Amino acid sequence: MAELQKTPIAIIGVAGIFAQSDAARIFWNNILDKVDCITEVPPSRWNVADYYDPDPKAPDKVYCKRGGFIPDIEFDPLEFGIPPNQLDVTDTSQLLSLVVARELFKDAGYGEEYGGRPFDRQRTGVVLGVAGGQKLIVPLSSRLQYPVWERVLSHYGLPPEQVEEIVEAIKLAYVEWNENAFPGLLGNVIAGRIANRFDLGGMNCVIDAACASSLAALKTAVRELQAGQADMMIAGGVDTDNSPFNFMCFSKTPAFSRGDAPRPFDEAADGMMVGEGIGMLLLKRLSDAERDGDRIYAVILGIGASSDGRFKSIYAPRPEGQALALKRAYEDAGVSPLSIGLLEAHGTGTKAGDPAEFAGLLEVFGCQNGQGQHIALGSVKSQIGHTKAAAGVAGLIKAALALDQRVLPPTINVTRPSPKLGIERSPFYLNTEARPWVKPVGGPPRRAGVSAFGFGGTNFHVVLEEYPAEHAGPYRLRRVAQPLLLWAASPQALIEACDRALTDLSQGGNAVFHRLTDASRAPEIPLDAARLGFVCDSVSEAQAMLEAARRTLRSKPEAVAWDHPKGIFYRRHGIEPDGRMVVLFPGQGAQYLNMGRELVMNFPPLQDLFGQLDALFIEEGLQPLSSVVYPPPAFDDETLRAQQLALQATDYAQASIGALSAGIFRLLTQAGLRPDFTAGHSFGELSALWAGGMLSDG
Repeated sequence: MAELQKTPIAIIGVAGIFAQSDAARIFWNNILDKVDCITEVPPSRWNVADYYDPDPKAPDKVYCKRGGFIPDIEFDPLEFGIPPNQLDVTDTSQLLSLVVARELFKDAGYGEEYGGRPFDRQRTGVVLGVAGGQKLIVPLSSRLQYPVWERVLSHYGLPPEQVEEIVEAIKLAYVEWNENAFPGLLGNVIAGRIANRFDLGGMNCVIDAACASSLAALKTAVRELQAGQADMMIAGGVDTDNSPFNFMCFSKTPAFSRGDAPRPFDEAADGMMVGEGIGMLLLKRLSDAERDGDRIYAVILGIGASSDGRFKSIYAPRPEGQALALKRAYEDAGVSPLSIGLLEAHGTGTKAGDPAEFAGLLEVFGCQNGQGQHIALGSVKSQIGHTKAAAGVAGLIKAALALDQRVLPPTINVTRPSPKLGIERSPFYLNTEARPWVKPVGGPPRRAGVSAFGFGGTNFHVVLEEYPAEHAGPYRLRRVAQPLLLWAASPQALIEACDRALTDLSQGGNAVFHRLTDASRAPEIPLDAARLGFVCDSVSEAQAMLEAARRTLRSKPEAVAWDHPKGIFYRRHGIEPDGRMVVLFPGQGAQYLNMGRELVMNFPPLQDLFGQLDALFIEEGLQPLSSVVYPPPAFDDETLRAQQLALQATDYAQASIGALSAGIFRLLTQAGLRPDFTAGHSFGELSALWAGGMLSDG
């Protein structure tokens, strides 16, 4: 039996900074919202005009000016014991990794300094994937080129005094060497600073496996836990280098896309785009995590690694080498590759890389397997770019959160799968929409695979499995719309309440937003009070709604009631609750593809209901209900029509309407709905009888 089968490893904490996200929760919401985080190079990084030329062959120029760039992050050096005068000679990767490590401990609920639990720091270590040199090396080494400047200036006849003056002026443009510069540029000090500031006594090191570095780090950290040398390990990857030097490296390979976005596995895929990123996982032996009551995002079942061996070039991908890493991972896990439901691919979007990777997948998963296209294939690089040394952990975080949240996440920038892949004849489909990840009752656990491959022919694959126990506390990471209600004695007073809310939101941000929505959940509003309400999912949306409400209130001060096209509702007075309530259930014909998708993704009872029905359908030799209601994305009209036709079949139409009707009714009754009557149209009569207690669940 493989070691991971005997000692599985739990992921008990996640944290990261990626393009347009300064936290794992935002990263996950950006994925589900299909946010394209690729932008032009911001002025804070470098001046595009200095280096850009659309001609890939232009010497000393880059032909790509887009990528994934992390947002500005607040950093207090004193919090981490760093004198402010050392910041200029300390690489950004070292500084921001401290922030991510702090958030990692917070997420897992450890660290007395953050209100968390104590832990044995002497038996906690950190292993990170860090590739090549850090970007601080460039200005520091550039400063040492002064002999070249002196010779060139002297060659053109400038007097020695002027040469010296010019050279000293050029030096001022670069970071000055001092006693802190050497440790400030070293990659291994990224892990060292974390161990130092958090007083960790376990292994601390970094590993360079190019773009597979973070999965190599994970493998090392896992082995440390299995050997009993540590009780808790940080593993992940760090890459904050989107410098001109880095862009030049990929321009001259050449690997960059000449378009505006990376398009993994798409017929228009023509290259990659680089991204900045830091991602970390907190790991424990599963038995220890269960004993300590940790939240478990996912369980690491297997890890495989391989090399390409002798091949046509040092950076050309080799399908056979990649397939070997996958085979070893599933052997390590002791599960069939076909048992996974999600594969987070390396998926760079390059002309050579994607076909090679897919060929390797087919070698492992096969073509005609009897199960059809049942594995969602994707790549987070479509949204945040290729984060190089942090690429593997970006995919791991995405896959772990997908298992934890029971959602199949989307991949963007795919218009039509590349016909060269023949994906329709494989077990895979490209998932371009967020969809509920329904598991039939009694079926195998949800599982996911994650790949990362690097220059030099280094390949890694990780197999993850869901943790089956129900969550003990709040766990949803998805940002969902919340009701916001305001009321006051008069319309004018309500306008003033809008003014106050807008001011508070501009000053207090999310904290005020949560206070306002919390206060809106069960308010006791006087019957004679003016009131307005809407739903929103962010500070910016709340502000926009409040401004629209304020304008309408001012333009209609005497109105008894109104509603705004944006979804804002107002009444001058309340309505006496002296009526009686009826719930009407729909009949056959009301079904449509992806109906209630957001509800099923966000409410486990609804997903469990579909899981029960899926098991019944499978037992009868039928296609699972959820796969008909929430099918893989269609890329042509013929496929879409076939999916619509499948849902019109009576078995599926009635079951889907009944399942969603019952699920929503249960949610509403849990929230306090108490109808006086239930009624239904056509097939909905059965739903009404059930809701009225006349029919049992069986």
